[in-house]
Amino acid sequence: MKYDKIIKAKFLERPNRFVAIAEADGQRINVHVKNTGRLRELLIPGSTIYLEDFEGRMGSRKMRFSLVCVEKKLENSILMINIDSQAPNKVVGEALAEGKVKLEGMNGRLEIFPEKTFGTSRFDFMCKDEDGKTAYIEVKGVTLEHDMIAEFPDAPTERGVKHIKEMIEAKKSGYGAYIIFVIQMKGMKGLRPNDATHKAFGDALRDAREQGVTLLAYECEVEKDSLAVSKQISLKF
Repeated sequence: MKYDKIIKAKFLERPNRFVAIAEADGQRINVHVKNTGRLRELLIPGSTIYLEDFEGRMGSRKMRFSLVCVEKKLENSILMINIDSQAPNKVVGEALAEGKVKLEGMNGRLEIFPEKTFGTSRFDFMCKDEDGKTAYIEVKGVTLEHDMIAEFPDAPTERGVKHIKEMIEAKKSGYGAYIIFVIQMKGMKGLRPNDATHKAFGDALRDAREQGVTLLAYECEVEKDSLAVSKQISLKF
């Protein structure tokens, strides 16, 4: 996926979940934060960030800028991290359509439907293969890393636990069941659940794997103006 008209800025503060204050060209500006996660290890005063400028295409928008990427300073390098929480679904949809993400057990070209309900949960995708088999897909965007290992979640998520339990029920009902973690950064050695933050999520995820739910993790090529699935990475649990 591509973004239009990206500008560089400096992060100053985040007064609430949805708004950040940044500095660009010597001016303080309000910025829409497209991620309600904590992001405490990323949104540090003085950090370099990248914004999408919607000048001339505001529509019903209230703020001209949206926060897309953050530069995280590592010991010997800079890690570019996309923090747009809407992006993972878009890149998975593109990757499924292009065959870059393969679903084991599904045959041939997939017919893909976004946002379909099973039980009391709305999953990100439902798809059908050429043999008529139906599968459900839940996508999780990952922006947290420790020592180059990606971790999820970055905050407790009861909704995430509920989705996993519903995915187990889908599998028991005879449907394909897939949870895809989209690592919104490059160079990770693997993915693991962040048990220190929400062990119940990690426990549910381990149970899902034992019950036959397929867990996949893909890292991305991240540029200030684009995001695309690149390669599958290993699960470290």
